[in-house]
Amino acid sequence: MTIKHALKTILLAAVLAGATAPALAQVTINIGIAPPPVLYEVVPVLAPTQAWAPGYWAWNGDRHVWVRGRAMSKRDGYRWAPDNWVQTGNGYVRQPGYWVRDTSYAVKEKKPKKDKHDKHRGKGHGDDDHDDDHHGGKHGSKD
Repeated sequence: MTIKHALKTILLAAVLAGATAPALAQVTINIGIAPPPVLYEVVPVLAPTQAWAPGYWAWNGDRHVWVRGRAMSKRDGYRWAPDNWVQTGNGYVRQPGYWVRDTSYAVKEKKPKKDKHDKHRGKGHGDDDHDDDHHGGKHGSKD
């Protein structure tokens, strides 16, 4: 086998391995060991545009490991359904977290902005209908 042929084979194997990696991320693993009780974390102060995804137990191949909670961008009209484990007939399956439509979500109506000059209307400030007589005639002219 030539070096050129060997490099092509390695490159093809790498491409095929990379192409199948996302598919493996969707595989459901059935575990015979129940996850430990949920650990409760202190939720940090979040920006108004953020939501909190609580931590959960993940399986690393031979035991459960805790994955810490995290802040993520909010989606208006949705709430985060956290990761959880579901008991099946022969073990436990982890259900990944996902966004679910929030039926209690209400769109807040924005109040119309007031003109910053409105507060002076009718008080002699900025009135366009004032008499020029108070100033001795037209502005800038002397009779």
